[in-house]
Amino acid sequence: MKRVIVYQILLVVILTFLWAQGPLGWLPAWLRDYQLAINCILTASLAGVLYCIRAVYTNYSARNTWDKRWEVWYYLRPLASAVAGLVAFIFLKAGIAVLDATGDGEGGMYGYLAFSFVAGYNVDRFLKKIEEQAKSKFGVEPSGAYRKDDDGNTS
Repeated sequence: MKRVIVYQILLVVILTFLWAQGPLGWLPAWLRDYQLAINCILTASLAGVLYCIRAVYTNYSARNTWDKRWEVWYYLRPLASAVAGLVAFIFLKAGIAVLDATGDGEGGMYGYLAFSFVAGYNVDRFLKKIEEQAKSKFGVEPSGAYRKDDDGNTS
C-alpha cells in the first residue's frame, strides 16, 4: 500500500510540474498549439489520481478492505484517466460532445478542463456515455463491456 501512496504522490508532483510549463512559458514552441489538449490530459490524470487517493483511504482505513491484487488498478487508473482526457478533448473539438458554455476565451478552456476532469474521475461512466453517443450518431453497437446479460447484469 505504501508504494501505491508514493506512486500517487509522485504523480501529483509530476503533473503539477508538467502543468506549470505552460504558464511559466517553458513549453516548447512545437507543443504550444496543443496546450489545451495537454491540459485536458493532465487534468484528467489528476482526477484519476484523486480517485485513487480517495480509494486508498476508503479501502484501507474506512472499510478495512485493502487487497494487494488491486494494486495494478491503482497504477494504471491514472493512465486510463489520461486517455479519457484526450478522448474528451477530441469529442469536444469534433463537436460530438457539446458544452453549454461559450467556446470563446477562457470560459471555453475551463469547460474543456471541467469535462476532462469528469472524464478522468469517472472513466467507466464516461466510456459508457461515449458509447451511447457513438450509437446514436454513428449506429455503432456498444462493446461487450457494458452489455447486459439475460438477468440484466452488466458484463
